[in-house]
Amino acid sequence: MNTRHLSSRGPEITESGLGCWQLGGGWGNPWDDAVAQEILGAAYDAGVRFFDTADVYGDGESELSIGRFLKTHNDVFVATKLGRNKIYPNGYTRQSLREATERSLERLGVDRLDLTQLHCIPVEELRKGDVFDWLREQRDDGMIARFGASVESDEEGLVCLEQEGLTSLQVIFNIFRQKPLEELFPKAQEKGVGIIVRLPLASGLLTGKLTRDTKFREDDHRNFNRDGDAFNVGETFAGLPYELGVDLSQEVTALTPPGMTTAQFAQRWILDQEAVSVVIPGASSPKQARGNAAVSDLPPLSPELHTRLANFYADKVRDHIRGPY
Repeated sequence: MNTRHLSSRGPEITESGLGCWQLGGGWGNPWDDAVAQEILGAAYDAGVRFFDTADVYGDGESELSIGRFLKTHNDVFVATKLGRNKIYPNGYTRQSLREATERSLERLGVDRLDLTQLHCIPVEELRKGDVFDWLREQRDDGMIARFGASVESDEEGLVCLEQEGLTSLQVIFNIFRQKPLEELFPKAQEKGVGIIVRLPLASGLLTGKLTRDTKFREDDHRNFNRDGDAFNVGETFAGLPYELGVDLSQEVTALTPPGMTTAQFAQRWILDQEAVSVVIPGASSPKQARGNAAVSDLPPLSPELHTRLANFYADKVRDHIRGPY
């Protein structure tokens, strides 16, 4: 497993991580800690040492599962997030953020968080800047080692980059969402801020396995949020209309080099971007976790293939992305 620095100020982390939103359930399924432990173990055995979670995932169950895993695996870097659970959209105070961190510390069973991230909070709060002052205070008090922000758009990311002490930005970035390459990534590199990439497979579209007839459970966000009815549409299918996304995914599959799955191809494209620190695909099975981790050992894509994917995005995808971008 190859490693990169999370930011210019460190630390060193594995470039393939594990996103823990649906780690042991969610997306329409009840939480199952036994499944979570199997997936965490498979990722760990494959070399993954970066787990990304949030206090709202499984209403705290994701952090609890990771906390149990950490009791016997103390060399994992855990990034969590705060700012949605019981705080969003207008409950941002010094005390509410401090209490959220205290709850995460308890669930994870640690004395200090490796990284906490503002979890897609309103841009007005980011501009005011108080939330960053409160996180700097938590850092100085030893509750967190470092802080970052998970954002929905380049605009929000650029606002965050003006803040002193920011370690990382977590963004939606994949073959269908290439806009951050234009301004946000170069600015982050200039500032020494790392990039954590979520939704690398566009909610499963970039596995090449979804069809127009695929059915999702009623409580799966790919069912109830495909048009942004519950939260930012960009978090589901990269903001593309589902049927169009399925058609476009077949074109990506046709470009996949021999020896890679479409999912691995999509992640390898992300890791070829110099600004990226770590990619955090989710996994609903140990097999998926192992397949994702193997991407780190795959060779970079050719310049010609990168050019074809850039043209594919510009010609067929960009104008169809919906939501903040």
